[in-house]
Amino acid sequence: MTDTPGPGRGGLRRPGLEDIRAGGFSTPWDAPTIPPFPFTFRNAEILTLFYRSDPAAMAFLCPEPLRPEGDVVAVHLYKMNDPDWIGPYGEANVMFGASLSEAVRGGYSPYFFLSTEVGVAHGREIHGQPKKLAQVTLEARGDLLVGEVVRNGIAVLTGTTAYKQHRADPAKLRQHFDFALNLNLKAVDHIDGRPAIRQLTSRRLADITVHECWSGPCTVELRPNAQAPVFRLPVLEPLEGFYWRADFTLVAGSVVHDYLAPEHG
Repeated sequence: MTDTPGPGRGGLRRPGLEDIRAGGFSTPWDAPTIPPFPFTFRNAEILTLFYRSDPAAMAFLCPEPLRPEGDVVAVHLYKMNDPDWIGPYGEANVMFGASLSEAVRGGYSPYFFLSTEVGVAHGREIHGQPKKLAQVTLEARGDLLVGEVVRNGIAVLTGTTAYKQHRADPAKLRQHFDFALNLNLKAVDHIDGRPAIRQLTSRRLADITVHECWSGPCTVELRPNAQAPVFRLPVLEPLEGFYWRADFTLVAGSVVHDYLAPEHG
């Protein structure tokens, strides 16, 4: 076989072997699904809700050797207004504090929901995020901000906070744990069923610019759904809600634990 790229056709050049081997390659190659790093999100609206939950439930969902920390769950409901490549969509990230070591501390995400298949594919294939399709919305209803995740026709998560009542310092968003560092369990098999990738991955958002941040009382309501079981992290006490608007960039992350490495076998 040769690494000579194929001739151009319709404004495209057929990839050669080195192109296929290179990072950032995606299929179908002439209309790739997965965005290459980095890509930027502009004017994203986020409703972040903190609530107290059951530490035993958090421990049940946290994969070894990660360790859950604290008893607070964060729900982020995003209205992504202008991201590169993907286009506008809604996203929800349910996470709690976790650590692998003193150097690796952040938020582990047992549940992710998106309204775009591009984001689902990217999150699962690259980060190992447990993303599933759902309808995710964030809107103002009079003096209330309402975020909702609907899957299979069931509103599995509904969150609210007062509309822009108290200006807040964005630093308060990290008072429970550093959720900007997202930890995920990545699992990919070979075509013959053998495990190809079993990793804990981490990624940190970059170039974060917060345009505004508000806080207020919040509510979080969970409804059971066997295919979106957020109810496994029960709401014991709602704590505080934040509405914030920001720009940020998604950059390449790192592997923090490789389950298939010889030293972990």
